[in-house]
Amino acid sequence: MLIVFRVLSGGAAAAVQAVGAGSIADLWDPRERGQAMGIFYLGPLAGPLIAPIIGGGLSQAWNWRATQWFQAIYGGMTFVIIVLSLPETLARKVGDTSLPTVAEGDDAEKAVRPTLTRMSTRQSVKVKTKRYVTVFHRCIIEPLSVLLYLRFPAILLITFLASVAFGSLYILNISLQESFSTAPYNFKVSIVGLLYIPPSLGYLAASLIGGKWSDQLMIASAKKENRYDSTSGKLVFHPEDRLSLNAWLAAGMFPTALIIYGWTVERSVVWPVPIIVNFFFGFGSMIIFGVATTMLTEFMPKKSSSGVAVNNFMRNVFSSAGGVIAEPLIGAIGNGWLFTVVAVVGWVTAFGVVWAMRRFGPRWRVAMDEKLSVYN
Repeated sequence: MLIVFRVLSGGAAAAVQAVGAGSIADLWDPRERGQAMGIFYLGPLAGPLIAPIIGGGLSQAWNWRATQWFQAIYGGMTFVIIVLSLPETLARKVGDTSLPTVAEGDDAEKAVRPTLTRMSTRQSVKVKTKRYVTVFHRCIIEPLSVLLYLRFPAILLITFLASVAFGSLYILNISLQESFSTAPYNFKVSIVGLLYIPPSLGYLAASLIGGKWSDQLMIASAKKENRYDSTSGKLVFHPEDRLSLNAWLAAGMFPTALIIYGWTVERSVVWPVPIIVNFFFGFGSMIIFGVATTMLTEFMPKKSSSGVAVNNFMRNVFSSAGGVIAEPLIGAIGNGWLFTVVAVVGWVTAFGVVWAMRRFGPRWRVAMDEKLSVYN
């Protein structure tokens, strides 16, 4: 039951992220979108780091069931707040005839009490089968169809970069719990939870700085190339302009932090050293997350939620894999070599994607716009 409900909660959270990021893409102008997206994604990314702090304290004070009671209470409060405070944004317009109206007199009675009709067994089976096929297509096929956007190189590379960084986060989370709860550190559960604070602070700093930084870099690039719309006179922005000094810095920062963390833990260095290094992992990876998500909404301006949904699917595949393989690999080869491999993959992926997007991004974007315009 724990696994089943965890799957359901993950699906609900994924919907919130996709729709939320799409709403931000619709509401914010490109020159301010990076900052808004960074603040928005602080919640989903800080959650896995803040939760161990609360969970550790509850587990040590009572037992693991206390964490489930906390989630039940928290979920109930969230549901009530959503019902009472979150309005429906798809309001019915005045004069909308999409919903049927009921006339007066005999017609009104017919509308309320429709005429009964006979149906054969074969017809009933046919109608029910069609209904089930429609539900299956709407609930399974249509959501998975967003994966077809991975055929575009720009979407594939940006999503792959974000997924590698996200998978690294979950490997790091497992390592923190595994390494610091055993010898030579032997920290209590509540203390292990506190070790997630430095990367959380890195996420916070990057959310406040990184998003606005990417906006400024994009604006500067458009001005430098003198890209102005001939009609409105406004600057013309390109998504790949967000990958500049910020991306090069992040590409080197988060893998470097991982390899330093891995070997300091492997050599049993005093605990503040690997923990402080995790701040830089949080800062660098958050810049990657923020830039990648914002770019996906801009590469697909009319289907921004679909772009974020593809990103969520891919990065959760990587995070699941990271969570499964982390503990066995720590036992087999140790933290040092594990994070050396993860860091090398991060370096190659990050620098390779940034270089490719800077070099071929404009060409890929134009080709993608042409193909999507045909389907739209």
